[in-house]
Amino acid sequence: MLIKLIIRNAFRHKLRSILTVIGVAIAILAFGLLRTLVGLWYLGVEQSSATRLVTRNAISLVFSLPISYKDRIRQVPGVKQISWGNWFGGIYIDEKHFFPNFAVEPRSYLELYPEFVLPPDQKDAFIHDRKGAVAGRKLVAKNGWKVGDLITLRGTIFPGQWEFILRGIYRGAQKSTDETQFFFHWDYLNETMRKTVPRRADQVGFYMIGVTNPDLAAEVSTAIDKTFKNSLAETLTETERAFQMGFVSMTEAIMIAIQIVSYVVIVIIMVVAANTMAMTARERIAEYATMKTLGFGARHIAVTIFGESVVIAVIGGVVGILLTFPAAHWIETELSQFFPVFSVSPVTIYLDLLAAFTVGFIAAIFPTWRGATIRIADGLRRIG
Repeated sequence: MLIKLIIRNAFRHKLRSILTVIGVAIAILAFGLLRTLVGLWYLGVEQSSATRLVTRNAISLVFSLPISYKDRIRQVPGVKQISWGNWFGGIYIDEKHFFPNFAVEPRSYLELYPEFVLPPDQKDAFIHDRKGAVAGRKLVAKNGWKVGDLITLRGTIFPGQWEFILRGIYRGAQKSTDETQFFFHWDYLNETMRKTVPRRADQVGFYMIGVTNPDLAAEVSTAIDKTFKNSLAETLTETERAFQMGFVSMTEAIMIAIQIVSYVVIVIIMVVAANTMAMTARERIAEYATMKTLGFGARHIAVTIFGESVVIAVIGGVVGILLTFPAAHWIETELSQFFPVFSVSPVTIYLDLLAAFTVGFIAAIFPTWRGATIRIADGLRRIG
């Protein structure tokens, strides 16, 4: 009986209740998307391999290293594999079609990154074609490419019109793997540099190093940097996690601001819901007094008011959660150049439900106190 009364009271004023549900749903939607954004910002750090190191120029990532370093790095105890590459920064059609593109040593790079899964025939075709390239599944779908297509990028860091033949389409081994990247042969880039700008040839932007044991990461990093200490191009070697964290730390203040905004959204809708419940309680003071005369105690009235508030908030929360998935899909599809992966995690869903319940609970505190403590005589004198 009490549950039936709670549900009927929740939608007695249909317009007010529906507007409150919509408000809560929008707030939960915004909260969920913002929390997803914060979580995905750190995804690269969380997905980093414990057995991979990154070696770059000690001054800055924009300065290069000689390709000759690879042979000396291989000799460092604990090094299992080594690959190298450059950030290419090419533009396809125009800046709106941006996607990450790299020049890499194909065979060793794919061995170091098993999360990029290629069919064996496509992998073989890519490795043996100097002008070959591979692209992620999402990137291919967005641009309508197919294997064998000729793709032209306009160089920015490396000027010119660069032509590639798409030899493979990789998929991510995990759902969180970035499927919007583009890779091609470092040798193709280097040979062109030898012909056009010889002073920029035989230079790499980074080395990716696989170690035999994650416990040796710090020791190997130190050994590599000592090898090139006092050279013309000193190195800085760190774990892939630390390397990714370096980029994240540049925008950490923005992430903190986004987290604060996500909580502010919940506080605002909490105030709105509290105002709605206060209006409801004020209108029903006479009813609460009547219930007391019929033998209902303060506990029953409190459960009724709390239940009504929580029902409205939770319904709004569920609607907001249901809207989060198509919104996340739209972001992942239409804004893939900024958010190659935008999947809502179970933790975010739990936080959404918790936020919705908290809104309903806190919004009902004052109305509950007012309804449960009203004296019968005072309540029956109230009109409206």
